[in-house]
Amino acid sequence: MSSGSRPLNVVHICDHLGWEGSRMHGVKRLFAWMIPRFDKQRFNVSLISLRRKDLSADTLEEFGIDVTYLARHKFDPGTYAALLKVLQAKNADVLHMHGYGATTFGRLCAWKMGIPSILHEHANLGDTPWFQKVADRMLAPHTDLAIAVSESTAEFTTRARLMPAERTKVVYLGAPLDEFARPRSADEIASARAALGIEPGTTSVGTITRLMPSKGNHYLVEAAPKVLQQHPSARFFIVGEGELQPELEAQARGLGLGDRLVFTGFTRDVAAALSALDIVVFPSLWEGTPLTLFEALAMGKPIVATNADGLLDVLTDRIDALIVPKADAQLLSDAICFALDRPETAAGLGEAARKTGARYDIGAFVRKMERLYELLHESSRRTGRAGILKTDLSFLTTERR
Repeated sequence: MSSGSRPLNVVHICDHLGWEGSRMHGVKRLFAWMIPRFDKQRFNVSLISLRRKDLSADTLEEFGIDVTYLARHKFDPGTYAALLKVLQAKNADVLHMHGYGATTFGRLCAWKMGIPSILHEHANLGDTPWFQKVADRMLAPHTDLAIAVSESTAEFTTRARLMPAERTKVVYLGAPLDEFARPRSADEIASARAALGIEPGTTSVGTITRLMPSKGNHYLVEAAPKVLQQHPSARFFIVGEGELQPELEAQARGLGLGDRLVFTGFTRDVAAALSALDIVVFPSLWEGTPLTLFEALAMGKPIVATNADGLLDVLTDRIDALIVPKADAQLLSDAICFALDRPETAAGLGEAARKTGARYDIGAFVRKMERLYELLHESSRRTGRAGILKTDLSFLTTERR
């Protein structure tokens, strides 16, 4: 430990912990997996959310995570002073930031305090507003490193968020392999299938997702009738919640799908829901790298996915997944039927998926961050943020094969 005898105080900062009523989704699940896995003898890791206290049914505090809520609105200029006060009270050594507001106000605080700062980008959003570009241009020299979750996200980080390419690294996330890769008994799987209402003898095709535009679930609903025409014993399950649910349910009614396509709503036990599905579909239009992808891979599920950015970083067509062009319901249905028609091929895809998933363990990601935090703490202030560029960072981008 480079800060004397005490652990390094690492503070993660995020804009918010999900959409209104969204419960355990996205970056919130990542924090739940990641923060408790840091070595507590070497790192004191806490979290600050710029928004109000999380009032959902599933909170990070139940995982023993120290969360501070600033309760500031999106463009509140008082956020800087409030955040700086908390960071100084925490005696922060390293800041790791997620989101536009967090990376703006957080980097201002890191600049003021003279401590290392990491910008973590989770999606390729195409472009940024002009005012974010102004902030990013000003703050790029005060950012030690940018982490992107996929190649396309790295391109977005350099082009739209104006981070220098030499300071931008692709570091893939992962899933808790101890939870998702473990063998499951027949009784466990039967119980999970019953919880979703999957009848014995039914082939289950589904996705675990947030019902938002980027996930492309309209195309999965559109593909369902074509699949069911050829495989009448199959059933579709869309597990999750989100703003598009009424629209998607209306689409399913209009197609006369009835109980052959079920919207199950939110599930807390994603691993159980995944274990109940025979084929997992990712109909995404754009992605970073979704956490559910790493979960499905770890569990060895046959996967049908689109060629959305982020998915292609991890999947290989006809090796560990069937990949089709995005926004094409006909080709999506054809790929699902191909897997249903060829159980041996589907099983082979699942076995290859498990091998791919073994390379993406959230524990391995945490070990990478631990090493990075120590390197930054040792060199950033002393070298005016130049030291990290002279350090071998290949450990960030090398996946375990």
